[in-house]
Amino acid sequence: MTPEPQGEPTRQQWTTGTGRTPVTPEPQGEPTRQQSTTGTGRTPAAPRTPGRADTPGAPDPHPHPHPLRFGYGTNGLADLRLDDALHLLADLGYDGLGLTLDHMHLDPFAPDIAARTRRTADLLDKLGLEVTVETGARYVLDPRRKHGPSLLDPDPEDRARRVDLLLRAVTIAADLGAHAVHCFSGTLPPGTDPDTAWARLADTLTPVLDAATTAGIPLAVEPEPGHLLATLADFHRLRRALGDPEHLGLTLDIGHCQCLEPLPPADCVRAAAPWLRHVQIEDMCRGVHEHLPLGEGEIDFPEVLGALAATGYRGLTVVELPRHSHAGPYYAELSLPFLRHAAPSPQGSPR
Repeated sequence: MTPEPQGEPTRQQWTTGTGRTPVTPEPQGEPTRQQSTTGTGRTPAAPRTPGRADTPGAPDPHPHPHPLRFGYGTNGLADLRLDDALHLLADLGYDGLGLTLDHMHLDPFAPDIAARTRRTADLLDKLGLEVTVETGARYVLDPRRKHGPSLLDPDPEDRARRVDLLLRAVTIAADLGAHAVHCFSGTLPPGTDPDTAWARLADTLTPVLDAATTAGIPLAVEPEPGHLLATLADFHRLRRALGDPEHLGLTLDIGHCQCLEPLPPADCVRAAAPWLRHVQIEDMCRGVHEHLPLGEGEIDFPEVLGALAATGYRGLTVVELPRHSHAGPYYAELSLPFLRHAAPSPQGSPR
């Protein structure tokens, strides 16, 4: 059993670069689903950030430094009931959360999902929490295949199951007043050539984008190490293939930038600014895909958060530590003061 971390963070934990020995990267892969079945009747609410740009989570069209809004991912609080997780994050002072739809947190396939969504929307409103809907649950579609099936599976019925998940997520997001719906491509299936996989990706995402456009919810695709769509360049390939639709946006994971992008993370933020709809954040080391607690890797957080604030981004910046759920409340408590300390002051300079 993994021991619970104890004590206050060391000085080294609150700076960049710990000299940690690289470990085996975390395996990746992601789900997507279909069909709008919640039917809560709730009018889709605008994200709760005052003065947002017209597209939820979008950078200001006339960028100027903007206070960042921080959240924590429920995939890092998997041992808590959803209501308990929401109360915890509100008590700690978070602005919102990345809500991963999963069997224990707003199961999108539950027969009473409409009622559950209404209750969750009411609690979010009561606690003053914003939300982005995430679709990275490991086994919500298949109890034997992590993040399977994907948008790239050879079997069209399997791809349809992933589309179904995403369509359900769009409906839930609209009923919650979410900033965006997050998704990713999946890994290249064995025996599938890349050109065929890219064509499948564009084809399977089309009905999801149509639903997102109707709901007024951005679809925020995440470049994921090891996936077909792994980099910012890959995101732009998809964007061009789909004709640059207004509601196709980007989930930028800051750790992934450190892991494999050719540009430093702060430069990735600047380059991605026009398409940013959701941001995930954790620490990471170059060339090693392992999500680390803040301060345990190599990322320069004041530089990254300064660049993010300067874009005018008004969505959530969500801590992504799915492998640390065994100590989720501990890391949630540590992460927010870390981020606030590293973020620019209201006057625009680092604290």
